[in-house]
Formats: sequence, structure tokens, C-alpha cells
Amino acid sequence: MAIYDTFKSRAAQALPQLTSAEIKRMQRFGAMACFRDGERLFEAGRTSFGLYVVIKGVIRISRYDGLGNTSVITEHVAGEFAGEISQFSGAPSLVNGHAVGEVEVLALTTEALRSLLMAEAELGERIVRAFILRRLELIESKACGLVLVATPGHPRMHALQGWLTSNGHPHKVLDPRADEQARALCAHYQPTAEDWTLVVCPDGCVKKNPSVVEIGRCLGTLPEMEDDKLWDVIVVGAGPAGLATAVYAASEGLSVLALETRAYGGQAAASARIENYLGFPTGISGGALAGRAYVQSQKFGVKMAIPAPAGRLLCDQNPLQVEMCGSLTRLRARAVVLSCGARYRRPSLANLKQFEGKGVYYWASPLEAGLCASEEVILVGGGNSAGQAAVYLASHAAKVHLLIRKDSLASTMSSYLIERIAATPNIELHTQSEIVALEGCDEEGLQQVRVRDNRAGTERDYDTCRVFLFIGADPNTGWLGDCGVEVDGKGFILTGLDAAGGAPTTRSGLETTVPGVFAIGDVRANSTKRVAAAVGEGAAVVAQIHAYLARRPVV
Repeated sequence: MAIYDTFKSRAAQALPQLTSAEIKRMQRFGAMACFRDGERLFEAGRTSFGLYVVIKGVIRISRYDGLGNTSVITEHVAGEFAGEISQFSGAPSLVNGHAVGEVEVLALTTEALRSLLMAEAELGERIVRAFILRRLELIESKACGLVLVATPGHPRMHALQGWLTSNGHPHKVLDPRADEQARALCAHYQPTAEDWTLVVCPDGCVKKNPSVVEIGRCLGTLPEMEDDKLWDVIVVGAGPAGLATAVYAASEGLSVLALETRAYGGQAAASARIENYLGFPTGISGGALAGRAYVQSQKFGVKMAIPAPAGRLLCDQNPLQVEMCGSLTRLRARAVVLSCGARYRRPSLANLKQFEGKGVYYWASPLEAGLCASEEVILVGGGNSAGQAAVYLASHAAKVHLLIRKDSLASTMSSYLIERIAATPNIELHTQSEIVALEGCDEEGLQQVRVRDNRAGTERDYDTCRVFLFIGADPNTGWLGDCGVEVDGKGFILTGLDAAGGAPTTRSGLETTVPGVFAIGDVRANSTKRVAAAVGEGAAVVAQIHAYLARRPVV
């Protein structure tokens, strides 16, 4: 059996061996199936399945991309099982599986797999852990999933890589100037300037400059959603608060649909390290925390749709309806939870949009950090997110210039981060300072930044091509204008006593002015802007949803 690097140190967890007693317990969840030598059990980009437990024979698992490249990952023998995270959601497989010799398997559907995980906790834990490690292997190998073709530095390439990385999807990048297959693809499709980036889906379909919606359809992250289905709960936004609601609601038997515009985890997923989250004394990255919560949601049967921006909330309908952005599709729910967070705040710079993705960034993930090696960068912001990003980038960049408008960080940042910034030699704090101009061109991107020192009244030009903006966010509530959900003067959603003007009310603490519509997390007025607080509200709202549904007639 060939085991690749990712599996070497944790082979027993990534490729666990089931006992005969465990397989016997699993039999009530599946059905036996047989395959001939060389027959394909599942195909990358085309086949959806739950779990195959090998009873007899061998299943050969191979990486495969849409260009036809293939390589063996491993071979599952009797007592092992085939599958990874895609199998939780019913998305198409990312790998090929072929029978070696006569093969007999115990086949479980996606629904049966979830039932197994609930009924067999210890066995379920081993399966989930194996699925996570296998997805990590696929990501690190960069030999399956999507193929992105464009020259390095293309802004569209960075945007697509960021979306795929944030959603934990394996992909690889080919430069047509250096790769023969990429050159052949370009020669065949003759892309114009507007056609970049070329994207090859796992099933071989080639798309020119596709939207993330098209890629979501290709990968199965954006499933077809039936407008005639009635959900118990629709969660709008899959940040920490929304993920918590989805997990707790689904684990308690409610049908849950989660709609997310960009990537699960929201802004918290971009945090390099969260050090004050209970239970993680050495800290945890926002991406790791979000990834675990996402897998949990899939385990409990949450239907996740990404990218799926909500366009309107129709509160005068019974049941409530969420109309999708750019579509006439209306999704129905008995209750709606608004955890739609906030939109990144942008400074008033005339040509800012020109450089977004080409030198100006609103988060600091490993993808962006990799662009900063040995460079000087500018980071704007004085909150905890800015502090975390500054410390993280300082481990990659030659120097980080941290700009704030105030005299100090004391009123906006946690003390442990202030101390860490002060102890990091390549972070320079510039107080009472702001960016006043960006210079560059479309081809090369950002090249120079002008900074004003408001205390001294002077300006200085920095030859840097990376700027990170962490200047806060505004509530994402503009799409609620057609509904009766009330907001405060800053646009944050009023709930509980705040929604009742402080008067006594039977409204639940997280319920808005519209019955059955709840708000949690950063988008809620007077909420505590912390990951732990968002998760707490996401869990607490589920009890309030149960109480609301109990007193409402079944639609």
C-alpha cells in the first residue's frame, strides 16, 4: 500500500482499520455491492457517494484533475473505507476509485453515513478524523480539484485562489509560460484579455473567467436549492455565530440551510491566531476553528450553500421567504437567523478599487502572507484583527508599518497583542497617520503608497506593493430594506428589549421586530464583537427558535 507524506506520521488515523465487529454494526446502515476488476466505483467530478467499506478485494484511490493527470494516493484493503469530506455534503468526488480484483463493499449513502455517525459515536469520530486528514492530503498534494491557468500575479487568479483556499478546496495553478499542458489549453481556447483565468473543473469542463457561482456549481458547494422545500431554519451567514446555530439546530433535529456569500468562517476565518478563545491555551487560527465547525455542520446534516448571497427577506409571507440575490428563487423557512455580519470598510481613496487584489487586501491569510516574503508592507487598523494580522505578517515580511489615526492602541486592542507588537522588532507603529494616496498601474498593480503624519503635518512615500486594510466593517443589513426588521442609527439589527424600545415584551432576547426572525453575532446591535460571544449567541438562539416554533402552527 502506497502512503504519501501527509499520511506517514498519522497513517493509523488517516487509514484506520475497522474490526469485524465494527463492520457488522455498520451493516444495518448500508447494502452490499460487488465490482469487477478494473471497474470504477466513483469518478472525480461526477460521482457522489457516502462511504464504501471494503469487505473483499482492493479499492485503488487516485488523484485526478480535469487535464487527465492521475497518480495513486493509496489502496484501501479489506477493513478500510473510502471517502473524504465531500461525502458529507453529497458533493461530487475529488478522486477516482477503481476495483483491483473482484471487490465486495458495504455501501452507505450520504444520509446513511450521517445516521451511522450519530449512532456510533466512537466509530464516527474515527471516520470524521480520517476524512479531515484525507482532505488535507488532497490540498497539500495540489494534484486534484480545480486547475487554474493564468500568468502569476493576475488579480483574478488571486481572487479565485483566495476563495478556494478559504473554503478548503484543493487546487493547483499552472503558468502557461512554463507548463506545456497550460500552453496547449491556451492554444485551443485562445483566451482574450477578458477570458482569464481559465479554470478546469474536475470533470474536465473548461470555463473562461468563471464567477465563483459557476465554480460553486462545478465543485458542488452551491447545490440546487428547491424553492418548494420548507426548512425549519435558514441561517444567513456562516461566520462563527451562524455556524454555531447551524450545528446546534441540526444536532437537535431541525432542518437547516446555511447561506454564505463568500466562505464559511466569515471574517474570523482570516485571523492568523485567536489566543483568547476558551479551551485553546496555545491559540488556534481562525481558519482551523472555522474548518472544524464546518465539518461539524456537515456531520449533522446542515445544507451549506456557498456562494449564496441573500437578496431580500420577505417578512410578510407565511412561511418566511429569502429571495436569492440575482435570482427569482425564493427559499421558505419557519424561522430565519440573521448572522450576516459586516462588510469591510474602505477608506476614501479615489483609485482604491483599481488595486483591490493587486496590492490591497482586507485579510491576511497564508496566501497573502506568501506574497510578502522579504517585503515591507503597510497595515492600517488598530483593532484586535489588525493586531493579529500585524504579528502574523511580521513573520513573513521584512517590515510591517502599522498605521493608526489615534495616539495609541490602548483603547482599541487587547493588551496581550499590544505587548506582542511592541516586542516584535520588525513592526513599526505609526500613530496619527493615514494613507492619502495609492500609486501604480493595471499591469503591475500597487507600487507606491503615500502616508500622512497628521501630528507633524508631513507626508512620506513608501515603495511598497502590499497594503492590508483592517479599519473595521459596516453591518451587512442593506438587503433588509423591504422587511420590517428594525435597525439602529448605525444599521445594526435591534433585538429583544432593544427592539421593543426597552418596554416589557414577550419577544425572545435575540428575536427582531419581525416574529420568527432572529439576529446574532456582529450584525446585532450591542453585541460583543468577539468570536466566543458570537458562538454563544449562535448556540443560545436555538433554544429561542424551539420556543418560537412550539407556539406557531405548523405550516
